[in-house]
Amino acid sequence: MRKMNLGAFVHETGQHVAAWRHPDAFAESGTDFAQSVAVAQTAERGLFDLLFLADSAAVSTMGSAEARGRMGKTVKFEPITVLSALAAVTKHLGLVATCTSTYNEPYTLARQFASMDQISGGRAGWNLVTSNNEAEAFNHGRDTHSAHADRYDRAAEFAQVVTGLWDSWDEDAFIRDKQSGVNYDTTKLHVLNHKGKHFSVRGPLNVARSPQGRPVLVQAGASDTGRDLAARMAELVFTAQNTFEQAAEFYGDIMARLPRYGRTQHEVKVMPGLYPVVGRSRAEAQDKFDFLQSLIHPSVGIQVLEHTIGVPNLAQYPLDGPVPDMADTNGPLSRQRLLLEAARRDNLTMWELCLLNAGPRGHLLTIGTPADIVDVMEHWFRNGACDGFNVMPAFLPGSLTDFVDMVIPELQRRDLFRTAYEGKTLRENLGLPKPASRWTGLPAVAE
Repeated sequence: MRKMNLGAFVHETGQHVAAWRHPDAFAESGTDFAQSVAVAQTAERGLFDLLFLADSAAVSTMGSAEARGRMGKTVKFEPITVLSALAAVTKHLGLVATCTSTYNEPYTLARQFASMDQISGGRAGWNLVTSNNEAEAFNHGRDTHSAHADRYDRAAEFAQVVTGLWDSWDEDAFIRDKQSGVNYDTTKLHVLNHKGKHFSVRGPLNVARSPQGRPVLVQAGASDTGRDLAARMAELVFTAQNTFEQAAEFYGDIMARLPRYGRTQHEVKVMPGLYPVVGRSRAEAQDKFDFLQSLIHPSVGIQVLEHTIGVPNLAQYPLDGPVPDMADTNGPLSRQRLLLEAARRDNLTMWELCLLNAGPRGHLLTIGTPADIVDVMEHWFRNGACDGFNVMPAFLPGSLTDFVDMVIPELQRRDLFRTAYEGKTLRENLGLPKPASRWTGLPAVAE
């Protein structure tokens, strides 16, 4: 029977903008590695497929100084560093990190993720993104942020180079015969020799082939360009949808695009974000939600909304007034359109939109008992809207512990989720095929 896949999508103190203010929150996350270990081990206890870390290589300078000083998710560990360390204290949990194609070089990134995949025994995944934080440009020798279409054009070639480098070695290339003195078979080493519009990369990569073939390629863009890139290259697709109809449309569209690139539905999993607030009763769950919402300072609510939709100077609008029409920006188009559509659909004020954005940020919000949460998850899963969910705990560790202790058993009771890990690698647990090398079946040539 088909089972859900689950990711634990964690921010430093939790997904909610005021998470760090909760009395039981890990307020030092981003500076205290022990707290990262506790979160990862809780996710593994819950049999999650993966731990997912989003990232940004800049401190946000949007909004007022007052708002910035109230933010709890300003500093963070570099994701590959912390996930490689977490590989040593977990056994089954997949480790997925966001690293931008906009301000990185493909050889360096390919080497980093290949190394993490080896260290973890085949549990690594790369979330391919284009930067939507314009401040990152100023940290990488640039005066302006490149345009949305240009970022995606670079990203597609970037991913081609990275996956090509991950095929540098055949699985059985290393003989390591001490008696004969032969370390590796030179016919099983492959030079990429990529020359394209954005990159010229010779290769080969100086890291051996991964136990799972190569790290799982994740993609999270939901614009038309992002969807096409996902259908072309992604194996795991993260997305933000807050209604079943939106999610079903997105899922169907991704699956319909796959044949253009010679791919099948068995090669791709779609996992929308889920922001669950669970209690032993509906009243308890609502109280948990309301308490976190009460901790939001108005300046923080506005600043986070500016960052999420990429529109500055929102403080000029009355909090109790309507959400104004806004033109597309050079920021995160899909998230901007999703939230503004919700504001128009539900006739929200500016402050109501800030509150809507404070935790879920356009993802699916569910508040209730374990049965209530699973009812929604099962409906989406059984009716063509997803293959599982990227679970977004409101604050850490409490919201993740609630999900593991209350929601996971209900999923298992309905036979929707595993009771033990199926394999050793991330691909095996996700049910994704192990990719063949691009060199398979070609004549062997010594490099």
